[in-house]
Amino acid sequence: MSIIYRKTIGMVEKVIPKKCLPFWNHPAGPKTVFFWAPSFKWGLVIAGISDLTRPADKLSMPQTIALASSGFIWSRYSLIIIPKNVYLFSVNLFVGVTQLYQLARAFRYHQSLKDKDAKTT
Repeated sequence: MSIIYRKTIGMVEKVIPKKCLPFWNHPAGPKTVFFWAPSFKWGLVIAGISDLTRPADKLSMPQTIALASSGFIWSRYSLIIIPKNVYLFSVNLFVGVTQLYQLARAFRYHQSLKDKDAKTT
């Protein structure tokens, strides 16, 4: 597979405009996993945004907490590693923020249930 990858990169590299070469050759650029892994991770952000239409009673608080905390932890990590990966930082920050918002929705829902129970007793 590495031979196929190198040949493909070599062919694509010939058509890259000169002004895009610094981005192309960057240690976290499109020739590396440091670019493609965050690109696919945007799917988590899209899923989190699509969950905004989901009723709050259907949200999983443990899953939301796990995604939010991992988003913020990996955001910090992406600025410490070499090469610094701002693209990875941005996707992890968005994962954390969307899940934090979902967590707030779920928490408000559970609080409203507790308030209803307190009023009925």
